[in-house]
Amino acid sequence: MTENIETKWQKKWDDEHLFESDPNDKEKLFITVAFPYPSGAMHIGHGRTYTVPDVYARFKRMNGYNVLFPMAWHVTGAPVIGIASRIQRKVQWTLDLYENVHKVPKETLPKMEDPEFIVKYFSNEYHEVMHDMGYSIDWRREFRTIDPTYKKFVEWQIRKLKDANLIKKGEHPVKYCPRCENPVGDHDLLEGEGVGVNELTLLKFKYGDKILVTATLRPETIIGATNIWMNPDIEYIEVDAEGERWIITKEAHHNLSNQIKNLEIIEEVNPNDLIGNFVENPFTGEKLPILPASFVSGDYGSGVVFSEPADAPADFIALKDLKNNTELLEKYDLEEIIKDVNPINVVTVKGYGEIPAAEIIERLGITDQNDPKVQDATNELYKVEHSKGIMSEHIPEYGGEKVSIARDKFKQDMIDKNMATIMYDFAERPVICRCGENCVVKIMDNQWFLKYSDPEWKVKTHEVLDGETIIPPEIKNNFEYYIDWLEDWACSRNIGLGTKLPWDNQWLIEPLTDSTIYMSYYTIAKFLRNIDAELLNDAFFDKVLLNIDSDDVKVDEETTKEIQEEFNYWYPLDWRLSAKDLVGNHLSFLMFHHSAIYPKDKWPRGTVVFGMGLLEGNKMSSSKGNVILLKDAIEQYSADVVRLFLMASAEPWQDFDWREKEVLGTKRRLEWFTEFAAKVEEIKGSPLELNNIEEVELSRTIDIWMINQLNSHIKEATEALEVFQTRKALQEALFLLKKDVDHYMYRVKHLLDSKDPAIIYVLSTVLESWIRLLSPFTPHTCEELWETYGGEGFVSEASWPEYNEELVSETVERSEELVQNIIKDINQIKKMVGDKVEKVHVYLAPEWKWDLYKIADEVGKPDIGQIMGRAIGANIYDDKKEIANVAKKVGREMTKTRYVGKIDEEKILSDALDYINQECDSNVIIHTDDSYDPENKAKNAMPYKPAIFME
Repeated sequence: MTENIETKWQKKWDDEHLFESDPNDKEKLFITVAFPYPSGAMHIGHGRTYTVPDVYARFKRMNGYNVLFPMAWHVTGAPVIGIASRIQRKVQWTLDLYENVHKVPKETLPKMEDPEFIVKYFSNEYHEVMHDMGYSIDWRREFRTIDPTYKKFVEWQIRKLKDANLIKKGEHPVKYCPRCENPVGDHDLLEGEGVGVNELTLLKFKYGDKILVTATLRPETIIGATNIWMNPDIEYIEVDAEGERWIITKEAHHNLSNQIKNLEIIEEVNPNDLIGNFVENPFTGEKLPILPASFVSGDYGSGVVFSEPADAPADFIALKDLKNNTELLEKYDLEEIIKDVNPINVVTVKGYGEIPAAEIIERLGITDQNDPKVQDATNELYKVEHSKGIMSEHIPEYGGEKVSIARDKFKQDMIDKNMATIMYDFAERPVICRCGENCVVKIMDNQWFLKYSDPEWKVKTHEVLDGETIIPPEIKNNFEYYIDWLEDWACSRNIGLGTKLPWDNQWLIEPLTDSTIYMSYYTIAKFLRNIDAELLNDAFFDKVLLNIDSDDVKVDEETTKEIQEEFNYWYPLDWRLSAKDLVGNHLSFLMFHHSAIYPKDKWPRGTVVFGMGLLEGNKMSSSKGNVILLKDAIEQYSADVVRLFLMASAEPWQDFDWREKEVLGTKRRLEWFTEFAAKVEEIKGSPLELNNIEEVELSRTIDIWMINQLNSHIKEATEALEVFQTRKALQEALFLLKKDVDHYMYRVKHLLDSKDPAIIYVLSTVLESWIRLLSPFTPHTCEELWETYGGEGFVSEASWPEYNEELVSETVERSEELVQNIIKDINQIKKMVGDKVEKVHVYLAPEWKWDLYKIADEVGKPDIGQIMGRAIGANIYDDKKEIANVAKKVGREMTKTRYVGKIDEEKILSDALDYINQECDSNVIIHTDDSYDPENKAKNAMPYKPAIFME
């Protein structure tokens, strides 16, 4: 299909307002997908995200539902501020990215120094590309999250949460950009999305009048500390930490100075001067040597590490490597010191000996500290010791306690004695703001937080989750984990676009907080765009969304009532679709906020979680230029080809891989489909009228089989789409159906020129259903075919093809299998015989063998004695010995060939005799008895497997 055809149908849909959804007497379906943050051009990864809900929306419309599928633009937050700043500062890689990857005209780039221009430019571009993809969106409900009316809605939401005592002001660690001077969320990051913040214990090892602080997730293992690790190749400094003189790395100071006030640098420290000296273990008082280690990272924790080789695989292998490194030992004069450094048992865990780290290192075949399997060993041992580990009995005070319990007690005890303190760091690095700055973890002491840690709120949120259908179902466990795991969330920030905190105007509401219940705003957005924002007070939203009466509503009563009825018609949300990386934040927040604000009958009903996108096997990244813009893909292949490939390549929750070669294959499949439609009209010999197909009673087995297959594929595709299995649906609705149609066309090829009424009826019926089946996936192509070949109205408004259970029969499927198997068997035997074959005799199983097969199926297992007993009791055949022989055969066959009922083998094979003769290049004769059986072959005939004799 050409671009002109796609444009043609998009205009027709627009002219008819086809996808504008208003309340009516139909059953409603409200579906939303995460609205995009338009800070760059739309790429094919976005294409998959927004095509899935469109396919489902189109499918459900055809099923008679009144479907609302809206779209809006999430433009709040700091990302565009960072982009605008980099463009203003003429950062070259940003200029290159926007000119060459996002294809912004050079003359337009200077305008992008204004962040509001960026969001307007790209949201307009998104709208155009979504329109070009043929999305069935109700554009009357479009909004940007900086619209004045939307801000009023967000103010109402945040006040509701504060009134419910779910927002507090306090001290909390947050991801923070020092340049922007602002907390950051995942949407604000170039790198590090989804990276968590770890709470680490800083343990204080005395070194004369100074202190080496070591950061750890496992403070209880200090009991088994054998040494301190420092990296001789990175820069260390001495700092004043509230009167104590700490030694840390320069990189650590960058992070820690945002958590500890007045962390003043005193002087630089050469780590080489410290190696070989000793510190004091704060818990045991023992002297521990400082040893060199290249694996110590300067930017994680404090840059100083204590070594506990019994339970830390990295420490164990590093200590082993050092003991074997004579050059390093000599350099730092460590030969005598290292002899006394040996693992000390701390944890007892079932399945491991005294030194668990040694065992796991050996089991995984780790040979040195550079082996990537060291991290696997660490993760495995950490988990097993946390869940099953016991502090060894020889440990004072804590012996016999579970590791998970002892850890918290030990940490608090050390803090109380000023032997430790707390710090925070990222679980992984780098974490980079969109402005280009490395982020830190900052303790905010005047920050506003959502109290996701509140136990009662968590209980209620679990109720929301329990009432939802989660697709795929296994993701429900992830939600349960994150709902329990979530702590208080910084819900405000200093800079960015968005809504100010109503009670504290120095703060803006952060982007994830202002986008938790915006689905309800869609239902009323078409009204609010025409209302003065100043009229939209809390009383208005209370009345419309919660039916709370008030004299303070400023919008007139009639309009308010109409808006409220619209909301109540569409809500609750039926389906929410979003990416898997949002399970731990946005998708969980959505459940939290619905539970806090709305009554139970307005809680969401279902969530679908998406996988990620790859490009030729590599992860897509706009910032690295590894993307194909959706606009370019549409121009090169057409919207329908792009849609078809994206839906066929993987299920929505699986990662998909855009591969040009496979996209071209998809294009050819769609071209074949349009050619097939023309072929059907050519076979008919007159214009097709899909709206008025002349019905023909079918008697030929192959015709009945084709209608059977059509109904079977409709059934499977329908069931798949109901649970968002777009790939499975297309396997049935396109690829497998095409295979069956190809087979049917081949089977009746000798009749195609005869204007056979049955063939014309079958092919017309297949085509009519097929166009409707593919309409959600390739709507432009299907509209064009529907119009060309006599369909009525828009195929987008046609009913979804219903399968007829009576026309889906395993016996009909088995009938064609019988034909194909006979041809295969005959040709194989002919090949083995080698001689010229004049006649092929095919012997069909007698009635009593079918009776025996039925008895075997009723018995349900190859129990020969029971099968024979029933057969003899039913007197199906006089020769008991022969019954026994056949019963053994049936016992063997029933595990391979399932009984689906008796099929009329004589009619089936007789119907197909011309085809069989042609395929076998022989004269095939069908026998229903053994009146002619010179080689005694008829006795071998079994149900579904006739016997064959050649002469």
